Amino acid sequence: MRDAFIRTLTGLAERDPRIVLITGDLGFGVLTDFAQRFPEQFINAGVAEQNMTMLACGMAREGARAYTYSIANFTTLRCLEQLRNDVCYHDADVTAVSVGGGFSYGQLGMSHFATEDLAILRALPNMAVVAPSDPWSASVLTGQLHARGGPAYLRLDKGSAGLPEAPGEIALGRIRTVREGGEVTIFATGAILGEALKAADILATEGVGVAVADVHTLKPFDAEGVAALARKARAVITLEEHTIVGGLGAAVAEACMEAGVHPKAFRRMGLKDCFPTVVGDQNFLRAFYGLDALAVARTVREALGRPVVPPASVSVAAS
Repeated sequence: MRDAFIRTLTGLAERDPRIVLITGDLGFGVLTDFAQRFPEQFINAGVAEQNMTMLACGMAREGARAYTYSIANFTTLRCLEQLRNDVCYHDADVTAVSVGGGFSYGQLGMSHFATEDLAILRALPNMAVVAPSDPWSASVLTGQLHARGGPAYLRLDKGSAGLPEAPGEIALGRIRTVREGGEVTIFATGAILGEALKAADILATEGVGVAVADVHTLKPFDAEGVAALARKARAVITLEEHTIVGGLGAAVAEACMEAGVHPKAFRRMGLKDCFPTVVGDQNFLRAFYGLDALAVARTVREALGRPVVPPASVSVAAS
C-alpha cells in the first residue's frame, strides 16, 4: 500500500506544487523517487515526529498541502497533542500517513503495533480517518483525500485484502459492499477485510449467506449505509485489526442504535482491552488473537446458534 500511496502522491505533486512530503527519518527506498524529482517539496524532519507535525501544520497554514510519513504510532500517538492542538484545531491541510497499521510490524512488539489509532484519531474534531484494504484502493483514496483537503489520517497496511481493482466503486465516506449475502453481514476495515472474505467462502459451503462490507472510511462515517446493510441481517459482525474499544465495532453499533436497527446478534471482533504481548508476523498474530478467517467463521456460527468448530491450536513458540 505504501508504494501505491507514494506513486499517487508523486503524480499529484506533478500537478500541484503545494504538496510537501515530510518524513520522520523513514522510508528512503520508497520515497527516493519523490525526493529526487521534487527536492523542494521533500523534507526529512528526523526522528522528531512532534516537530514534523508542527512543521507540517505551519507550512499548511502558509498554503502548502502537507503529508507526514512514518510508522503508524509515530505519526499519531507520539504527536497526538500536535495533531489535536495544531492540525485539527486550525483545520490545516495536513494528512498524517502511517505505514504498518495493525500487526504489520508484528515482530517488533507492541511499541510498533497500531491497535488504538483508529479510536483515538476518529475522536479528533475535523479529522478524516481512512484505512484502505488494498493498494489500488489506497491509491484512489489518497487522491480523494487530497481533493477533500483538511486534516486526515491515512492508515496503510502491509497486507492486502486481495480484491479485484474497481476504482469507480470507491468513494470517501461511503461503505462498499464487496460480497452480497443473506443472514449475516460482516463489516471490516483495512486489509483484514480479506479474512472476512475467506470466512464468507467457508460459511458458504455450510449454506450460510454472508455479506461483506469494506468500511474504508471511519470518519466521516457512513452511518446511513451501515444501518441499511445491517437492517437486512440477522447477525452483524465487525472485524478490525485494532482494539474493540472505540474503533469500527463501536462506530457500527452507534450507527445501528441511532437508526433503530437491532440485529438479533451483534459481535465485535478485534483486540480486547489489553496490550498484545505476543510477537510474530501479521498472519500469525491474527490467528493467535482470534482475528483470522477461521475465527470469523466460528464467531458467525456462534452468533447464529450453529455448532461451533473448536479453535485450532496456535503455538506461541511458532512466532
